[in-house]
Amino acid sequence: MHKEQLVKQERQLMGNRFQLSVVTDDTIWANNCISAGIEEIRRIERLLTTFSDDSETARVNEAAGIAPVQVSRETFELIHRSIRISSITQGAFDITYGSIDKRLWNFDQGLTSLPDRQTAAQMVRLINYRNIVLDETNSTVFLKEKGMRMGFGGIGKGYAADRAKAVMQQMGVQSGVVNASGDLSAWGTQANGRPWTVGIANPDWSSEVFSYLEMSNLAVATSGNYEKFAIIDGKRYSHTINPRTGLPVTGIKSVTIITAHAELADAMATPVMVMGISAGLNLINQLQDMEAIIIDDYNCIYTSHNIHLN
Repeated sequence: MHKEQLVKQERQLMGNRFQLSVVTDDTIWANNCISAGIEEIRRIERLLTTFSDDSETARVNEAAGIAPVQVSRETFELIHRSIRISSITQGAFDITYGSIDKRLWNFDQGLTSLPDRQTAAQMVRLINYRNIVLDETNSTVFLKEKGMRMGFGGIGKGYAADRAKAVMQQMGVQSGVVNASGDLSAWGTQANGRPWTVGIANPDWSSEVFSYLEMSNLAVATSGNYEKFAIIDGKRYSHTINPRTGLPVTGIKSVTIITAHAELADAMATPVMVMGISAGLNLINQLQDMEAIIIDDYNCIYTSHNIHLN
């Protein structure tokens, strides 16, 4: 009898490094399952990308302020779920975030000053999920304002991870992990029968781990300012922009969300950063089967009610 082992493959997909893993005693079968998962992620990338003129996202953006565009039921439902998350987070999550004028911010080239509040507010004036009009009957999407753009950067890779997991499970994979650059979904157990161990990155040294979680049949996503940020007058500013003010988020280094689905974990991590520690945790504690770990600028750790860190 073959011993169970972990078989994995890595690919650059959706602008992120995806790693798909399967616990198995049959390497050939496992690689076939992983290949099917990778193909599913590629399919979703073609559907949602803003880097191709013929994706559904691009066609909706092109017709902003002009006419509704018919999309697949899959894209329609993802937009519908995104709007619900926008509503729950009071606009801290918003797929029309693509409407921001990017000339305002360039965290790659040494940002040295903040724009004034009026300029910042002007740059985000087109970000408004309430201006997405959905027609259930005809499966159409209409962005009311010319210049509006939607994008799935805040939810797409989580959705893709869930879909890859579903495809692999349909093929019989009982234990595996889909890891999308740290946002991951894990089910079943490791080869030794123990739950999966997930490391939460140290926000000051992202290659180091400050804590571990044991999990199975759960998803984890982290949003942090440890990879891209600017220090202006001694204060650290995240590359995450508050869609309501146009100004960068401060006070929080990282937010980790734990819940059943990678899509929701992915979508909730950034808005909690935007909302801040108190409002963010208050929201998470009201939602069923969702937990959060927040690290502030002073390395203090805050958790939702049911978190137990090792």
